[in-house]
Amino acid sequence: MTANEYQVTGMTCGHCEMSVREEVSEISGVTDIQVSAQTGKLVVSASGEVDDAKVLAAVEEAGYTAVRV
Repeated sequence: MTANEYQVTGMTCGHCEMSVREEVSEISGVTDIQVSAQTGKLVVSASGEVDDAKVLAAVEEAGYTAVRV
């Protein structure tokens, strides 16, 4: 199991967190998602390797930008 951390910009509320969580949860292999609008932190856990490109694309689809920490 692996966990990757990202810094997301643009999130301001619980709805923002929910949008990011919904998009990232569609990535195959993802087992857990922790996201905080207050800190901008996103931690994605997966059963195998986490594909950064897919996570970043999912965050962008939700309307935000992210970078791997």
